[in-house]
Amino acid sequence: MKNLWNDSEASALSEDALSLRVYTSRLLGAEADLVLHGGGNTSVKAAGENFFGETEEILFIKGSGQDLRVVCQEGFAPVRMSVLHRLLDLDQVADEDLIRIQRSAMTLPDAPAPSIETLVHALIPFKYVDHTHADAVVTISNSAGGEQKIRSLYGNRVVIVPYVHPGFELAKKIKAATTGLDWGKVEGLIVLNHGIFTFADRARTSYDRMISLVTTAEAYITENIGGLKPQKMAYKEDLLSLSRIRRAVADIKGTAVLARLNQSPQACEFGRLPDVKSLLLKSPLTADHIIRTKPVPVVFGDHDPAAEINTYAGVYRDYVGKYEPRLKNKVDLSPRWAVWPGYGCIAFGETMRDTQIVIDIGEHLTRAIQIGEKLGGWEGLSEQQVFDMEFWPIQRKKLKGPDPLKPFQGKIALVTGAASGIGRACAELLHASGAAVVGLDLNPEITTLFNSDDLTGIFCDITDEDAVKASVDDTVRRFGGLDILVPNAGIFTASRKIEELETETWNRSMEINLTSNQRLLRHCIPYLKNGIEAAIVFIASKNVPAPGPGASAYSVAKAGLTQLARVAALELGPDGIRVNVVHPNAVYDTALWTPEVLENRACHYGCTIEEYKTKNCLKAEVSSRDVAELVCAMAGRAFAKTTGAQVPIDGGNDRVI
Repeated sequence: MKNLWNDSEASALSEDALSLRVYTSRLLGAEADLVLHGGGNTSVKAAGENFFGETEEILFIKGSGQDLRVVCQEGFAPVRMSVLHRLLDLDQVADEDLIRIQRSAMTLPDAPAPSIETLVHALIPFKYVDHTHADAVVTISNSAGGEQKIRSLYGNRVVIVPYVHPGFELAKKIKAATTGLDWGKVEGLIVLNHGIFTFADRARTSYDRMISLVTTAEAYITENIGGLKPQKMAYKEDLLSLSRIRRAVADIKGTAVLARLNQSPQACEFGRLPDVKSLLLKSPLTADHIIRTKPVPVVFGDHDPAAEINTYAGVYRDYVGKYEPRLKNKVDLSPRWAVWPGYGCIAFGETMRDTQIVIDIGEHLTRAIQIGEKLGGWEGLSEQQVFDMEFWPIQRKKLKGPDPLKPFQGKIALVTGAASGIGRACAELLHASGAAVVGLDLNPEITTLFNSDDLTGIFCDITDEDAVKASVDDTVRRFGGLDILVPNAGIFTASRKIEELETETWNRSMEINLTSNQRLLRHCIPYLKNGIEAAIVFIASKNVPAPGPGASAYSVAKAGLTQLARVAALELGPDGIRVNVVHPNAVYDTALWTPEVLENRACHYGCTIEEYKTKNCLKAEVSSRDVAELVCAMAGRAFAKTTGAQVPIDGGNDRVI
């Protein structure tokens, strides 16, 4: 393992001990083979002055749930050492009491809650303490004869403690194991099936020891099994089945989820192992991952994946009922990930971050299992130990976010014409409401305008059927399905009387405003049939109920689009897909309405630009955001029992009324 310490970076820090603590914490967090997504913790002991001017010893420990990759000084909880030492003298402390007392002992009550392993850090008599769940160390301890292998590998360099439940129990176990120990003669402490601690009075020494001890474990693995580099192999793709799998998981969970297909070499190779299911039933890499992944994934075989997901739910209910009958009908029975032999692995979650955590843990677990098997057999914790960790209230609190669930959380939306105006407003509002969104546009700037993990822009000419199909497939490939479709792309052709209208102008309007949307529907419908509360919201026009002279090409195309939507509502209703239409008018914050055009129209009506913008019954200006809010309402629960509807958003147009 590479040592990332940099003398120039370290020397640029202040002499403050916490600054160095943050620096080496981030070095540890930068190595995924040491910690994953907030796992592990670090601390530093330093003198602090209280409100009364008294000096007392403070343990600054990484707050529960803080991520070592990006942790800052504010992410550390300052806890009075005097209280922690008194806790260590007690024979028994309940988890809830431990958490409450640790928080009451903080010198900054609004700091993050201290790690559950705070007492272990307090017990170790050194200024700096580092704790990781290093893959190599835990993998060796999880293999057959793991404890003996660890003892042979490290000798007297480390203290070895059998696995016990984290918290007060672990601290007392370590205290008993180290009574009379000359701490100065050891470099670290290993808790089997859990992780490794290193310590020193200098930040660099503690960090160096962590890297050195983990490197020793990595070298042992290399010497005994050689390299483990998955070969890139051919994989299959079945996007329609992926959308069905996602739907089956969401049905059991009761909420929408994303389903991210991981087709990395590691994911694909692992799924092809002949005994993959039995291997996964044995043990996780470390019990700390359980709250993110559950004990095991669903492993698809020769049966219908949806049926296998239902079987998984029943097995999981029995597992929960075996250890806590009161919970078995109250827990989420859906899997967090799946192994799909020949296709890869799938991670399920309500957000992209949730799925990325599962993907990362799955990659590390599958690699560790393969190594463990080559070291003599993959073993680990008992089912009871795994259950106790999974349903430990302190752990489960980490899953509860501070914000309520957003209305479209876990849903997947596709919006065309998304680079500006109404399309952009729809894409941004759907995303702000929790949806993963793909925006299509002919403007190449769409790829930079929307370039986050869950708000993605794709350059696409909607008149190019191959490009449209590829974009729809890419949406499903990214997120697992499709729930919301907003066909918005369109053009307003130059004003011409019918007798003056060029064939090219007519055909162009029909192709872009009507025909391209029919093709888009054809490619989206198979996925929408597997969608969650699926909805299509067409952006039509006031010109449908109230056309004007000189706009036949536009008005007829939009009328055809509305008729297409009405037929779609009839055809797709039995599949639970709602199809509705909005008819905007006079939405002036779009690319169509330049200052020059607005000025000309205002002059034509003999009014100011502001008067022209509010030339409706309500005297209200209609914005792209207003239209987007209506679109989101129609895609949401408020319109759950409505299909085939046409709703104007025009401030009240007297001709429409």
